[in-house]
Amino acid sequence: MIVLSFLLFAADEARSGTQTQLEMLGSEQAAEPAPANERAREQAHSGPREFVDDANDILVSPFADIVDSDSNWVRRGVPLLIGLALYGFLIGLLANYLMPGRR
Repeated sequence: MIVLSFLLFAADEARSGTQTQLEMLGSEQAAEPAPANERAREQAHSGPREFVDDANDILVSPFADIVDSDSNWVRRGVPLLIGLALYGFLIGLLANYLMPGRR
């Protein structure tokens, strides 16, 4: 779920990247846009997409505040990597516990 959410985020960033770059080049001060709040995200995304994003928010919330960066990619990528490592380890541990004879 967190990988799917990150892939959807990357697709959104790729689509909006060109417009953002043009706006930054056209202005003398390139300011980082304010982070989108939950309500704006709900209006911009479909129901299934919002479900994926909400599930991602829940899964990465324990370590999402570790990152303090202005980059959207860092704010989304670091929790993704930590989540993959942690949840991958826990799923592997659970699988070994449920099937102790298999290796």
